[in-house]
Amino acid sequence: MRTDLDHLPAAKQRELERVVETIFDEFRGATENATGPRKGARILKIILFGSHARGDWVDAPLSANQYKSDYDILIIVSQKELTDRAAYWAKAEERLIRAYTIEKTLHTPVNFIVHSLHEVNDGLSHGRVFFMEVAKDGTALYEADDSELAAPKPKSPSQAFAAAKDYFEEYMPAAQYSLERARTSVGDNQLKYAAFDLHQATERLYQGLLLTLTFYTPYNHNIAFLRSLAEGLDRRLYGIWPEDSHRERAMFQKLKEAYTKARYSKHYKISEEELSWLGERVEELGRVVHQVCSDKIAELEAAARK
Repeated sequence: MRTDLDHLPAAKQRELERVVETIFDEFRGATENATGPRKGARILKIILFGSHARGDWVDAPLSANQYKSDYDILIIVSQKELTDRAAYWAKAEERLIRAYTIEKTLHTPVNFIVHSLHEVNDGLSHGRVFFMEVAKDGTALYEADDSELAAPKPKSPSQAFAAAKDYFEEYMPAAQYSLERARTSVGDNQLKYAAFDLHQATERLYQGLLLTLTFYTPYNHNIAFLRSLAEGLDRRLYGIWPEDSHRERAMFQKLKEAYTKARYSKHYKISEEELSWLGERVEELGRVVHQVCSDKIAELEAAARK
């Protein structure tokens, strides 16, 4: 795995140094009082993956309604317990979001996932495309030692086709069910429930696409993160969520917040007009996800028949 960032501009290299510093700073704070086995908690590797690792990132301005690539980062830790996002990583996530949205000390948003070394190596040994691409194209921003990840074992063509088809057939109906529940809730004037179900439909569409194409999804309810990973796989997914205006960007944020606030906050408000707009976008997302996944499954089926 490469360790240099020479393919990135100097400003991005400095930004990634600050990202790594933030991750370590908050991880130390989260583990400084650990006892027992967790006392030896360690970050083993921090790996940049995706477009910034490959060198094909996009930095178009959001105001032009064009795609802007995030920094995608995989943190590999020594113990499975350390992957608990709420317990160990919430503050790091908050700091990185604040640095981009408020302080403006980062000019690129940061998304990170956390897995134990065992989970990553297990994913490689079971031919999960996501982990294989991280191992192939990723750049190590930090390594505790020079140990290598497990050798990838790709699925056979027939195994890949069967797995992708199973994921597609599980997640597409689940997304459609959530979309139909949202429509029913609007009819019953239960607007907050409708917002939650639209969020669930969106989450399931993105997760289904990630699983169908890479055999992996982070089980994360942050649809902005899932969207970022999905859009990095197929450009047909760009532009589904218009970003020409503040209102349009705020609408996606309102959908993102619905997972928690629509259920638990009395201050969360959403109108039928907003739900109608969001519903149209989720339907369009479903159409594009269906097409992208169908194309991939057809490609895998053809390979399996050879």
